[in-house]
Amino acid sequence: MFGPLHTSSTINPGSVISSYAEQSASRLPLSPSTSDSPYPLFRDTLTKDGLFVSGQDDHWRVASSPFVLSHEEARFFEALGQHLLLFYQALNRLYLESLKGMQPAWVHEYLDIGKPEDLLALARMNRFKNQLPGVIRPDLIPTTDGMALTELDSVPGGIGLTGSLSRMYARQGSPVWPQADGLIQGFSRMLRGALHGKPPRVAIVVSDEAEAYRAEMQWVVTQLRQEGWEAYCGHPRDIRFTEEGLLIHHEGQDRPLSVVYRFYELFDLKNIPKGELIAYSAKKGRVVVTPPYKPWVEEKLALALFHHPILEKFWEHELKSDTFDCLRAIIPGTWILDPRPLPPSAVIPGLRHGNRAVSDWKWLGEATQKERQYVIKVSGFSDQAWGSRGVSIGHDMSQVQWKEVVSHALDQFETSPSILQTFHKGRLVVVEYYDSHSGEVVSMEGRARLSPYYFVNEGQAHLGGILATICPKDKKIIHGMRDAVMAPCSVMDGHPGP
Repeated sequence: MFGPLHTSSTINPGSVISSYAEQSASRLPLSPSTSDSPYPLFRDTLTKDGLFVSGQDDHWRVASSPFVLSHEEARFFEALGQHLLLFYQALNRLYLESLKGMQPAWVHEYLDIGKPEDLLALARMNRFKNQLPGVIRPDLIPTTDGMALTELDSVPGGIGLTGSLSRMYARQGSPVWPQADGLIQGFSRMLRGALHGKPPRVAIVVSDEAEAYRAEMQWVVTQLRQEGWEAYCGHPRDIRFTEEGLLIHHEGQDRPLSVVYRFYELFDLKNIPKGELIAYSAKKGRVVVTPPYKPWVEEKLALALFHHPILEKFWEHELKSDTFDCLRAIIPGTWILDPRPLPPSAVIPGLRHGNRAVSDWKWLGEATQKERQYVIKVSGFSDQAWGSRGVSIGHDMSQVQWKEVVSHALDQFETSPSILQTFHKGRLVVVEYYDSHSGEVVSMEGRARLSPYYFVNEGQAHLGGILATICPKDKKIIHGMRDAVMAPCSVMDGHPGP
């Protein structure tokens, strides 16, 4: 769900952007002196915004300045959002056409695994036919050969975190790209596009499962109020239902709502108080719920469908040539771990072991460490499908452990399928961050994950900001750990160029 805080660094040859491998300490310049360090101000700001907890150690490290992108990288990120929106539109069409028999039935059968019938019935209603997520956040790894997309999230965390960091660095005179207020401006425009003439009243509803993100979403609500919104951040139990519409209980009063921003997982619906009432209100058109209840757009196995040779003609027809080429270049090799036997004449498309085609998964569990350059991830609709949960890196564990992971993934296929993805390291970068005890600047060599936030309005996906997460180079999984450095991004010389 929310911005998986993990990712493998994977790569496909022929990436659409050039490598930007020249990394040096100048990427994030040192502060002139400890006495001039703005770290205490940064920490106070982050604590006030709820991103640090007063009196506790930092949850992550604060960079001394934004993470610098090359001109080519900036142009890539400017264009990527629209490519991903077109992918979502095509995926939605593929699923619906599969239901109608216009595309292979196994497409929707894969995407429906483990989903309750009442959720599928709601999601398939004609009134929701063309609805798609309003926020798109991929995770990408800069490699020596370009970018690699390893996750695609439509209910991401980090909007408040990236928004607060962007403003914080901008106030200190650091250039933030594309703009310091891009996250809030983009989020607000996305919500206004969903209103359809209704009053600007929104509730960000945060579940218990997402509790760690409540403070940052409260920060988002505070900023939305400054944009003219009647905005609230609440728990599902705060929702009130009437036949006229949906309300939220706030400060002793029930406030009417036009939009609910769903910040909870679909797999968790059974644990969401008032969840059925929210869904019923959306069904009757009394409130807009975004992202919509469409579990098929929240499955990682969609990346495997993109590479499936039987569906190649569909993707080529539905996507513009530049979008198809971009996605083919950045989406790593991905397969669904389906244990069902194949006929003797069939093989798993695109997958080879020892330069030989394979027709079952037996070899995977027996593969040597050198041969295990893969990642296994739970696809979706599971509490193991977000954060750094449910992720196993083949060459980072013993063969016994890896064999157990493979066996478990295959055993769980009928209720919670997993995917296999190729793994390649991200390129090394150098960052500087403030030591939380001394406030001095410390240099670190690491690997980065770049998470751009795109907001959809009137059929266009606009970039609001990018969160860079840099972890020490010995870490295989890149996520928001205590040792990670986190920062917004800027562009070399301040603009992406022509």
